Amino acid sequence: MTGQRLAKMIKGIDEKFGPCNIKTLRVSGMARAKETAEIIAQQLPESVIRADPDTNLNEGRPCHHIPGGKASSRTVKKTDEDHDRIEAAFKSYFYRADPPEKEENSNLEENKEETDTSVGDDEMKPHPQHEFEIIVCHANVIRYFLCRALQIPPEAWLRLCTFNCSLTYLTVRPTGTVSCRMLGDIGHLGYEHSTFSMHHGFNW
Repeated sequence: MTGQRLAKMIKGIDEKFGPCNIKTLRVSGMARAKETAEIIAQQLPESVIRADPDTNLNEGRPCHHIPGGKASSRTVKKTDEDHDRIEAAFKSYFYRADPPEKEENSNLEENKEETDTSVGDDEMKPHPQHEFEIIVCHANVIRYFLCRALQIPPEAWLRLCTFNCSLTYLTVRPTGTVSCRMLGDIGHLGYEHSTFSMHHGFNW
């Protein structure tokens, strides 16, 4: 169902609202993520590149969380062990792209100066072809990535909840601005398929 939802999003409804240029499907090295990615891939265009599993995307404790109770020495050790790995994954996949090259045709530049007075020097017009990547990984990692990308204190990651097979959608622009368009969206699943960890539904 998640693969079908992604396929619809990728296809879009017309030239203005789609299709999406999906470049790569990435996945962690854990069995449950690889199995999920395999199911999702069956719904995607054949042009999507299947990247090798990345163990840096494996589940773990990305950083200490605040507020929180007293942490055991085992929890502190585990968090310290996982942080560098998950932070390396974040830096691998979340970065701003190089801005589009400026048109060197002087006539076009003159026309732009005459007609486009609303765009400042630090703003970019929409790029004609956006690029997307799909990352299939785990709740703790996704929540940490979200906080880091939005420049929210990463210690807040445990305050968020992303259900199984949910979709989180982040946009990173060449200017460096980032926005979250979806967080843990499960509208495509229905209540009967809403799960989080070992919990079913919402009443827990």
